[in-house]
Amino acid sequence: MKKLIVFLVTAALIWLFVWGSNNWIQTTEYTISSDDLPAAFDGKKIVQVSDLHNAMFGRNQKSLIKKVEKAEPDAIFITGDLIDSERYDLDAALVLVDALVEMSDVYFVTGNHEVAVNKLEDIKAALIERGVIFLENEAVEWEVDGETLQIAGIHDPLMDMYYRDEEYTRDAIDTASLTDDFTLLLAHRPEQLPVYADNGIDIVFSGHAHGGQVRIPGMGGLFAPGQGWFPRMTEGVFENRDTQLVLSRGLGNSGFPLRILNLPEIVSVTLEKS
Repeated sequence: MKKLIVFLVTAALIWLFVWGSNNWIQTTEYTISSDDLPAAFDGKKIVQVSDLHNAMFGRNQKSLIKKVEKAEPDAIFITGDLIDSERYDLDAALVLVDALVEMSDVYFVTGNHEVAVNKLEDIKAALIERGVIFLENEAVEWEVDGETLQIAGIHDPLMDMYYRDEEYTRDAIDTASLTDDFTLLLAHRPEQLPVYADNGIDIVFSGHAHGGQVRIPGMGGLFAPGQGWFPRMTEGVFENRDTQLVLSRGLGNSGFPLRILNLPEIVSVTLEKS
């Protein structure tokens, strides 16, 4: 009987640990400072939602929606992989989108899964119908009190498999025809940071790395697509010259079905004029 009790308690603790690692959403807050930020944007808050991969957080995404709402966003950036190509369910993903567009303006760029599923036009039409600003290698203005900055977004490099990722990223940024205004870039892949820096981007928002999927205390993530084993970039804020990149661990899973010591995450970034 004692052995059975120990087994059941151990099994319950393992289940709680695994459940929490994949369902307990963390809000990570950063303040990003820049001398060049227009003064009107000082204190503005951006909430980043990345790599949902059709995961569900409560009935009708109730838990996730509450987390985003509590962060009080002035803008919401969805940085790709809203859906998963292996278990594609656009309607389920749109439940979240319907709630987000009621909170603030929502900006979206593709991840590799939107491209891989070969339903990009359906996804685009559904998002635009709901008022999402769908960025395709282009930039739009964000205006506050007569001052502006530009929000740009580029497609995931999988859009053209005949390009090397770096070449596609460079061409996509060229196509966006950026001005000299302060620039926020939505781009799914963090490993392209040197390319973003070459183009003088001020702040980049990326996902894709899934926090390294399994996080090893004291070492970081175990594996990330595009970076391989023991990747350098899995979460946090990275700098390359004058470019700062915000990297979200994301929310869902693809391929390997579990996160371990790697809580699902939304990111809240407060802009600051230094």
